[in-house]
Amino acid sequence: MEPKRLFRSQTDRVLGGVCGGLGKFFTIDPVLIRVLWAVSFLVGGIGLLAYIIAWIIIPGEPGA
Repeated sequence: MEPKRLFRSQTDRVLGGVCGGLGKFFTIDPVLIRVLWAVSFLVGGIGLLAYIIAWIIIPGEPGA
């Protein structure tokens, strides 16, 4: 069995596909991740920087 890999989603994306990819990897609703990311942006401001870093680090979904 192949291990799970983290990729940015090409189908479930709003901006860069980071939340969609994390949702697929952890098998949770990407909307929940988007809400948590938005709250972290509004509360401490670190959410935007974290999203940009994740967008750069996490590779795109292969074959899309």
